[in-house]
Amino acid sequence: MIFGIGTDICDVRRIRTSLERHGERFAAKVLAPGELATWKARSSRWPERGVRYVATRFSAKEAFSKAVGLGMRMPMTWRSCEITKLPSGAPVVVLHGALKAWFEARGLQAQISLSDETDYAVSFCIVESIPGAKAARPMLGDDAAGEPGSLQPTAS
Repeated sequence: MIFGIGTDICDVRRIRTSLERHGERFAAKVLAPGELATWKARSSRWPERGVRYVATRFSAKEAFSKAVGLGMRMPMTWRSCEITKLPSGAPVVVLHGALKAWFEARGLQAQISLSDETDYAVSFCIVESIPGAKAARPMLGDDAAGEPGSLQPTAS
């Protein structure tokens, strides 16, 4: 069953400007440690491909945050959501910390697709309930603030 969907389009030129202005500090804010290492390697060989790498990850994380219904609010953070790839090359979402606990507590799985061209990166994410797992979408009033995004993850 579909829990949520999200899509995002990112202007690569905007990411390029941020990287030129803030350098590695911007990349380190958006990328998880594994992604940051990949970005550095790609940027050293082909700087433009490094820019598009950051843009696709930025777009994918935005799409994922929309699909889970949190936006960029806790437990969703840039660095707790990592976009990596399977040996086949297919992109995959890998979660860390509180976001991982929040996601798993709801019995969810994500599918992500991303693409880029010279000026734009685009991503689409589907989050599904795992059959047989607890997969209740938080409803208004489920927490003290009455907002799904402010739920606290269970301790692991």
